[in-house]
Amino acid sequence: MLTTDQIEFYTTQGYLLVEDVLTPAELGKMQDIARDLIDRSRQVTTSDDVYDLDEGHSPEQPKLTRIKLPHKQHPYFWNVLKNSRITEVMRQLLGANVLLQTSKLNTKAPGGGAAVEWHQDWAFYPHTNDDMLAFGVMLEDVTPENGPLQVIPGSHRGPILSHNNADGIFCGAVDPDDPEFHLDRAVTITGRAGSMSVHHARTLHGSAPNVSDRARLMLFYECCAADAWPLMGGSAYLQRLPQAEQWQDLLDRVVIGEPVLQPRLEQVPVRLPMPPAPDVSSIFQLQKSAGAKSAFAR
Repeated sequence: MLTTDQIEFYTTQGYLLVEDVLTPAELGKMQDIARDLIDRSRQVTTSDDVYDLDEGHSPEQPKLTRIKLPHKQHPYFWNVLKNSRITEVMRQLLGANVLLQTSKLNTKAPGGGAAVEWHQDWAFYPHTNDDMLAFGVMLEDVTPENGPLQVIPGSHRGPILSHNNADGIFCGAVDPDDPEFHLDRAVTITGRAGSMSVHHARTLHGSAPNVSDRARLMLFYECCAADAWPLMGGSAYLQRLPQAEQWQDLLDRVVIGEPVLQPRLEQVPVRLPMPPAPDVSSIFQLQKSAGAKSAFAR
């Protein structure tokens, strides 16, 4: 699926655009499921285990920031991850044994869908090694106007920046004034529906509000090599489960191969996401409740 040049680009730059990763049939079905899920949110009045509501949400005009764990809301999202071109990209970048870390369907509504402030995924859930990435599957065309993903090339090879606010609380975003945050180097990733972005867990990234009159549906799968195990103190829910439930959860998240019970330890930079913010129900609420500074409101 990927060429040698594409793999080398991802390795050195920390991101990649893979065009036409979905077939037209896969794209059409995923779009239909996503729109049906959004339509069901018309009767939801507060954020819950499925929907994270955006400001102005109503039955007449549903506005969401996110649909949580879409692979659990409809089995097709899981099937595509396990049996498609996405699977082959994952195999090439992460190896023979791969787990799903989490999934989310970011549904930036037209006319101001919420921004995601600049951050590194690794700051939220450090592991024993950093063979971790996120796929951003574009279910609609992504243009400069509708809040595309932006990344800073090569940042996955640098430090883990502080994601804590002035009071020391983990706010899930870097300070725009951090001298090691080089916004001038940012690259914007746009593409046709059916394409997919890839970014390393340590790559600095964010996305501006959607100021267009079109939605931006983007399905994120966060995946890791199966020998990457979460560190205590990270935000992984797995640590809160009894041992038997941890094992079943692990089996349920195997995408390729099988679980690996010998964690691979690598010398990688780590910061723990503590102390926690007042509201950690989603990255949007975390950044908002902890007063994260915005790089987009300048």
